[in-house]
Amino acid sequence: MENEPQSRLTHQSHEDAMAFSLGTALCAFGVTMLTHLGLVTGQTAGLAVLLSYATGASFGLVFFVVNLPFYILGWLQMGAMFTLKTFIAVSMVSALSEWLPHHFVFEQLSALPGAIMAGAVIGMGLIVLFRHGASLGGIGILGLWLQDRFGIQAGWVQLAFDAALFAAAFVLLAPDLVIYSLAGAVIVNLIIAVNHRKDRYIGR
Repeated sequence: MENEPQSRLTHQSHEDAMAFSLGTALCAFGVTMLTHLGLVTGQTAGLAVLLSYATGASFGLVFFVVNLPFYILGWLQMGAMFTLKTFIAVSMVSALSEWLPHHFVFEQLSALPGAIMAGAVIGMGLIVLFRHGASLGGIGILGLWLQDRFGIQAGWVQLAFDAALFAAAFVLLAPDLVIYSLAGAVIVNLIIAVNHRKDRYIGR
């Protein structure tokens, strides 16, 4: 074990920095597409999107605030480093989601293809963050903890949360927008379920 390559034990700081930049940018870009279309996503980000629609507050601000209580669980169950990385990732997504809409203008973006592409982009962004010991807070922290403790795949935990979230979305959004949003959320969770598995890809 002493001769095991360092890259198999931990990521270097520059690797984390690259991954955080890529992962958070992908997630923020996906959210930018969704909010442009008036759609939602799942997990804590979806809750923040719904609250931003309901209150008129910016997604970035709501997303940052909603995640604050979950850092306690992250600290107790996943450790200080995971919590710190997650705080950084959430902060970066919050900031990027405020910045990106000023620099990307969608001339034509249809709801269903946009939802699917946004789901794919967000899903891959989350995988990048998960592989570098972080999440985007909230239900992601709970999902990762349950996966590590009990072998319950994080994707399925998040899917159950999403079911309740989308039921609430029908109150605020038109039914067709919720259905398109659901398609994107399914893509996110399928990507996580297939690519973030302890028995296949995650070394312990």
